[in-house]
Amino acid sequence: MKTKFLFSILVGFLGSESAVSQIQAASDSLSHELQEVIVSANQPATKLIGTTLVSTISGTNLADLGTALDVLTQLPMMKVEDNAVAVIGKSNVEIYIDGRPLRDEGELQQLLSSNLKKVELLMAPGAAYESTTGAVLKITTRRNFAQGLSLTNQFHLQRRRRWSVTDYLALSYRVGDWEFFVNGSINRNNAVNKGTTTNSLIYNGAATIVGSSQCNSFPTTTGAVKGGFNHSRGAESFGAYFRYNPERGDFINTGTEWLDTETPIKRNIDRRIRAHNQLASLYYENTFADKYLLHFDGDFRSSYDANNVATTYPEETITAVNSKDKRNSTLWAGKLYLTFPLGKGEFSVGTQDSYTHTSLDFRMLNPEVSEYIPSSLNDARQTSVAIYASWSRMFGNLSLSAGARYEYVNYDFETDGKRNSDISRRDQTVTPDLSLGYSFGETSQMSISYRMATVKPPYSQLTGALNYTGLHEIEGGNPELRDERLHDVQVFGMWKDFMFQADCFRSLDSYAFVKQVYPANNLQLLMHPVNINVSALSVYIVWSRPIRFWTPNVTAGIYQQWLTLDDTRYKQPILSYYFDNTISLPEGWTITANISGSTRGDMHTNRFHGSWFTMDASVGKTFLNKSLTIKLSATDIFNTANNDWTMRTYGVFVDKRQSYDRRGVAVNIIYNFNSRTSKYRGSSAAEEEMKRL
Repeated sequence: MKTKFLFSILVGFLGSESAVSQIQAASDSLSHELQEVIVSANQPATKLIGTTLVSTISGTNLADLGTALDVLTQLPMMKVEDNAVAVIGKSNVEIYIDGRPLRDEGELQQLLSSNLKKVELLMAPGAAYESTTGAVLKITTRRNFAQGLSLTNQFHLQRRRRWSVTDYLALSYRVGDWEFFVNGSINRNNAVNKGTTTNSLIYNGAATIVGSSQCNSFPTTTGAVKGGFNHSRGAESFGAYFRYNPERGDFINTGTEWLDTETPIKRNIDRRIRAHNQLASLYYENTFADKYLLHFDGDFRSSYDANNVATTYPEETITAVNSKDKRNSTLWAGKLYLTFPLGKGEFSVGTQDSYTHTSLDFRMLNPEVSEYIPSSLNDARQTSVAIYASWSRMFGNLSLSAGARYEYVNYDFETDGKRNSDISRRDQTVTPDLSLGYSFGETSQMSISYRMATVKPPYSQLTGALNYTGLHEIEGGNPELRDERLHDVQVFGMWKDFMFQADCFRSLDSYAFVKQVYPANNLQLLMHPVNINVSALSVYIVWSRPIRFWTPNVTAGIYQQWLTLDDTRYKQPILSYYFDNTISLPEGWTITANISGSTRGDMHTNRFHGSWFTMDASVGKTFLNKSLTIKLSATDIFNTANNDWTMRTYGVFVDKRQSYDRRGVAVNIIYNFNSRTSKYRGSSAAEEEMKRL
């Protein structure tokens, strides 16, 4: 898990640490009157408009790469690993496609690069967005109003330690002002990861070691079916869609356990997963008097997740440990905002309201283990009401953006039907933000911004349920986690082909994972999250310049944190670099080669090992007047990605050695007939709550 964890936190957390975020939609017209600074005159062109990086895709060599993920991988300040998108130096990245939020990572894999028009990266989102949002990625597709039927089919075959396959089919029919669309996908994935975990501590006055080995297999089948409509005439548009996602998976862990110098014993963990979720979304948008933009979004989401876990010791007389849990969640949300000119600038005011209910029914079926891991029924309900306002204006070469957001939250937490007054709470917060930018000329610009944010932990970490992971190990959440208070100052600048970004932040009551001794009749180690206070600084320099058929992007940076927990300091810096290359050749051929590396260093309570040199590459070609694209790619070519980490908390030293399933090859075949992207312009009414669920 270290690779994904390091990417989502190192590349995502550097500006602020959090697992959740939410976006308020805002009008793109804010950028229309901001002065542009050209970074690259050749294609693909990247420009700085205020504090937004705008990359042109249509008509460039990036348009033939295959999918939107392939394009994002090659853009400045952006990284993609295993279909997860991250912005260097930023956390809580929100992604929008034609004004609607990204609902799952598969959408970017399904969106063709040839349909992209431009990509905008907002480095300093204002009050119109959720205060926890570190960056906003807006993808605009090409306008294609051809009538009739369009079809896109994409087939993806991947071989790592085992085979994985995905097929996606999209149909769209447009007649007059109406558009009807339906699409579906099916994915069969099977990842295999291996590793060992060694825990060292002093227990009852003696040096003690608790160890385990793992060989994890994750055969999973997921599907998605989505259908809806959109109507657009003049300035008025409205639409709706319904999406259903089923999932069936099996987690298989074949490994061993040992205590001190005892002979390791075999242990098998089998986990059966059965889940599904459904989402209904609608929107309405209209412009009145040629200047008042009114937008409404409504969402309903429900999900169900059931797990049955069996831990057995096939060669021992130890009784099997069985447990099961069921999680049900529902969300109702609405969002309404109005944007209009005010004081030679643009003013936006809106409200966002949601109601969330989630319950977790955990049952431990082993009587002996239930003495220290009891069954429990956790129930959480939250009502949230937020109001925000923001204003933006240009004063010559100076740009100003200011705003504030007020939010009221009523959170009730119950355990076994009884309200927990220590955890339940009512909060009222005001989070301001301010951004100033100045243009020194046609090739240089600088901005400085400040924001304060309140970050809520995901619901999966707010549970009191514990999970049995071995004879001497437990994992669980922490229902007493407090909301994080974050202060962030950012400096961002561009000069010719160079970009500079620095973030300095102070986070109060963020959370990090720790391992400590759990009170029980025998030795038990508990891994769970706790609140921490941390300060950090991240600095990155980027150089990007197209050179004829070659487009290189070079990034170098450092992350330094200051954290003390239980008299232990975590402050070793992490140095990292990224060198991305896109080569466009005649006859529709495109080659990419991306190299990256990082040093050993601390990220919260984890010390990650270094990965000095990793490399991914691909080669692709278009056929049939670009209607057919075939691409062959390879990841972690030299098998050098390092996923190991250590952790020292509360007297327990953890040494985790992992071999992740990342090295492999894949082929992607895309065919499109009269391709056209959906014009659905709805947004999310409560993106943060969806992510927390």
